[in-house]
Amino acid sequence: MVRIAIVEKDKCHPLECPGTYYCLRVCPNNRMGKECMVKSQDGKIEINEELSNDGCKICEKACPFGAIHIINLPERKENPIFRYKKNAFELFSLPVPKKGKVIGILGRNGIGKSTALDILTSNLKPNFGSYDKEINDKEIINYFKGSILGDYLKDLYNNNLKISYKPQRIELIPQIYNGTVFDLIEKVDKKNLGLKLLKELEIEHIKDRNIKDLSGGELQKVAIIAASIKDADVIYFDEPASFLDIVSRIKVANIIRKLAEETAIVLVEHDLATLDYVSDEIVIVYGERACYGIISQSKSVRNGINEYLDGYLINENTRFRNYQIKYFPAEEKIKYTKDILLEYPDLEKNYDKFNLKVTSGVIHKKEILGIMGANSLGKSTFLKILSGIEKPDKGKISKYNVVYKEQYPKAIEGKVQDLLMKASGSLFASGWYRHNILEKLGLQNLLDHEVKYLSGGELQKFHIALTISKEADIYAFDEPSAFIDVEDRLNVAHVIKDFIEVYEKCAIVVDHDVQFIDYIADSMLVFEGISGKKGTVYGPVEKKEGMNRVLKDLGITYRRDKETNRPRINKPGSQLDQKQRVSGDYYAYG
Repeated sequence: MVRIAIVEKDKCHPLECPGTYYCLRVCPNNRMGKECMVKSQDGKIEINEELSNDGCKICEKACPFGAIHIINLPERKENPIFRYKKNAFELFSLPVPKKGKVIGILGRNGIGKSTALDILTSNLKPNFGSYDKEINDKEIINYFKGSILGDYLKDLYNNNLKISYKPQRIELIPQIYNGTVFDLIEKVDKKNLGLKLLKELEIEHIKDRNIKDLSGGELQKVAIIAASIKDADVIYFDEPASFLDIVSRIKVANIIRKLAEETAIVLVEHDLATLDYVSDEIVIVYGERACYGIISQSKSVRNGINEYLDGYLINENTRFRNYQIKYFPAEEKIKYTKDILLEYPDLEKNYDKFNLKVTSGVIHKKEILGIMGANSLGKSTFLKILSGIEKPDKGKISKYNVVYKEQYPKAIEGKVQDLLMKASGSLFASGWYRHNILEKLGLQNLLDHEVKYLSGGELQKFHIALTISKEADIYAFDEPSAFIDVEDRLNVAHVIKDFIEVYEKCAIVVDHDVQFIDYIADSMLVFEGISGKKGTVYGPVEKKEGMNRVLKDLGITYRRDKETNRPRINKPGSQLDQKQRVSGDYYAYG
C-alpha cells in the first residue's frame, strides 16, 4: 500500500492549535524520537512520507483545521505526472487532445483540471514527482515515447504545435494587458473572425472600451473570442461558461463546436448542460481535493457524465465516490402549499438607459421560484426591489422580511464560525444545522478560517449558509451556483430545498444553470426583452411552462436521461430535437 501525506499550508495554523503544534506532539513516531512531523522554514508543518507510511492517521484526526491528509492511493502503477512540492498536490495521467474533437474534462474543484491544462500548454513541465529537480524536455519526451501523448509533447516542445489558451482566472487579464477590446482582438486575429464573433456574442458595442473597464461576462466573452481567433492547432478553454448567462453559454458552445471542425479542443467545465452539449468525449478527474487527481480514460459523453454522477468508473473498475449524485423526477419534488408568503403588484423601475416592467405575482409557503433570462434584463434589480434595497418608480412593495444573497459574494471581516453563529443564534448548535448546512456545504473544516481567505467556491457557499442562517420569511439567492462544481451545485440545491421545506419558508433563485434551476425550482419567472435596454417578465408560471418558454427562445430542446433523469440538450437537427420542435415541447420530462 502506497500512501501520500498532504499538508494544505493555507489551512495550517500551528500557533492556533490547542497548545500549539498539536500534531507534532500527538504523532506516535515523533514521541518515539523520530522526525516524522517537523516545523518547516515557513513555520508550517512538514511530514516525512516514508515515516508516515504506517498510516495511523492520528495527526489527520488531531488537526482542528483539516489541513493534514494521509491518503491511501486507489492506484499507483507509476510515478505522478506532476507534484508541486513536498506534502503537496500530485497529478496522475493527462488527457489527450484529438483533432476534430472537443474533449470535455469533468471533476471537482481543486483536483487537477487546471494543472493538466497548464502541462499540456507548457506552462508547467512534468516532473514525475521529483519536485526538487529540473527535468529537461528530452527526458519528458522519452518518458512518453511511443504514445500519442509523447508525440504531442514532442511537437509542443519542438515548437511544431501552436497552442491557444483561454484561462480560468480571466480577472487577471487586465493586469497583463492594457488597451481596448478592439486593439486586443486586432493583435491576435489570425482568422479575420474577431469582429464577426464580437457581433455574434452581442458585444460589438464594447470594442472601443478598455479591457480593465469590462464586466465579468464581457471579459469572459472577449477572452473566448481572443482564444478562438488565434492560429492554433489546439485550443484550451478553462471554464468558459463562468459569468455568462444561458443565452451566451449556448452561443459560446456553438462557436466551440464550429472551431472543432478544424482544431483540437480541450474544455474544462462545471455546467453539465454546456459540457454535454459541446463535447464529443469526456474524461473524468477524480481523487481528493487539494491532495491528488487521476484522469480517467476517454469516454462517450453520455456514459462519461453518467459514470461521474454514479461515482463509479466502469472500465477502470474504480469507485471514487461512495454515493451517487441523483436528479429526481419532477413529480417527486415537494409541492408548495396554498398559503401566500409574498405578494407583489405590477412594478416598474427606470434608469437612464434601462426600463424594467414586472407584472404582479405571488409566492407560496414552501415554494421555490426560479428566475431565468439573459443578463442585463433586471433579474437582480427585481430581487433588490423585493428586498427593499431598491425602490420601484411605480408600484408599492409591502414590507416583507426578505434576506438577499447578492450576485457577487464579498469577502467580509471575521471568521466563518463567528459570523454564522451570530446570524443563526441557537440554531448553529443544533444537529440539523451541522448536518444539513455545514456538512453538506463542506464548511465544517473552514469554521476557523477568516472569510477573506476563502476561495471563490468556498466564499459562495459561506454566503449561502449565512443567508439561510438569518431569520426571514423570504430568501432571495442571486446566482448561487456560480464558482462551484457539479457536486456542490446539487448540495447547494439540497440545502436550500431542505431548509425551505423544514422551516416552511419560500425562496427566489436567480441562476443561469438550466439543470440547477430544473432541480431546485417549483415555479418560474422568465425575464425577456432587450439586454441593457428593457426587461419584461413572463410569469409566475409552473416550471415546465417557464422552462419551455426559455428554451424555445434559445432554440434548443431538452430531454431527460433515461438512467439518471438529468436534463440533456438534444443535438440540433436530431430526430428527437425535430420531434420536440414540431410538438412545441421544448422541455420534455420523459
